[in-house]
Amino acid sequence: MSQPSAIVVGAGIVGLAMARALAVRGHRVAVLERHERAVGASIRNFGMIWPIGVGNGPEYQRALRSRQIWQELIDATGMWHDPCGSLHVANADDEYAVLAQYAAANQGQRPCRLLGRADTLARYPALVTGQLRGALFNADELVVDPREAIRILPLYLQERHQVQFHWRTPVTAVGPGWAQSGQRRFHADRVFVCSGPEFEQLYPELYANAPLTRCKLQMMRLAAPSSAFRLGAALCGGLSLVHYPGFQQVTDLEPLRRRYQQQYPDLLELGIHVMAAQNGQGQISIGDSHAYAHTHDPFDDAAVNQRVIDYLRRFLHLPDLQLLQSWHGIYPKLTDGSREFIVEAEPGVTVVNAVGGGGLGMTLSFGLAEEVVDGRYQKQVRGAA
Repeated sequence: MSQPSAIVVGAGIVGLAMARALAVRGHRVAVLERHERAVGASIRNFGMIWPIGVGNGPEYQRALRSRQIWQELIDATGMWHDPCGSLHVANADDEYAVLAQYAAANQGQRPCRLLGRADTLARYPALVTGQLRGALFNADELVVDPREAIRILPLYLQERHQVQFHWRTPVTAVGPGWAQSGQRRFHADRVFVCSGPEFEQLYPELYANAPLTRCKLQMMRLAAPSSAFRLGAALCGGLSLVHYPGFQQVTDLEPLRRRYQQQYPDLLELGIHVMAAQNGQGQISIGDSHAYAHTHDPFDDAAVNQRVIDYLRRFLHLPDLQLLQSWHGIYPKLTDGSREFIVEAEPGVTVVNAVGGGGLGMTLSFGLAEEVVDGRYQKQVRGAA
């Protein structure tokens, strides 16, 4: 019996996850990537593996499986990581009430605990003290440096699993059992298109008829405050409570959302919720904003970045804030509340896109890829975040 084979289009996190899942199940895998290295949304993020961002049930199990695979890859490659968990900071009573309700609802289901003001400050002294009520700590979350991880993983997959990577190989057409790049045609039993919003170029009608748009987010990286400074966890302000689906189970969330709509209408209009994650060099990635359209202005808005910084300063004390880099990323976003876009575009050709509804690719891709390859995938639909 001949060895099964597969082509994966795209070397971002979704493509790498598909390549790994196929290779460990005995497939001969070729990955075709249009650039010399992955430069899209997969390196333009916080590097957070973020189970707290998803609801309980199958998606949470998918996130935990992804985290397990991340740990296996970390152990095999030695890439930097920090199993620091997450900390959601409450600076108002209604925020603290939401965190308390979440902790109570997830007792015995998730490794989370509610911290009072004194305990929070003792563990995380860089937080702003003025209006602090307390925080929620969850131990599931893991931080990697996405720029390092997306560089290392192809080398590992090539060496360990004989995955072939073809860089600077833009795919111009695909069909049952083949992918075309210029005059070169690659053949395999199965084709998986994992090229983010660029899959529109291969299947324009499918893209046009799908509930998809594009999300542009702005982010920044700050210099390390000092050689010894560590955040201690990936940090979130209160606005994150109304952004991710993981908190939708909390009944006190709607009153909080209404208060934000009155107090921060400009931030909600810009899709701003503020998070911070620290890499191995002590640098801190912060963000972000969310704008939805099929075509985005290519220029970043300094005023948006300033609003992110202003909100960050409400809960994190960074006296010597020095901006190293700013950038934006663009990823596909589902508009109908679905949690991923997986479609057999034609026999033997599967499009895998918009993982986690868009924006949770680092958290869910590895677990989702195994489900797709094994035939266990079942579509998840929830309210849009």
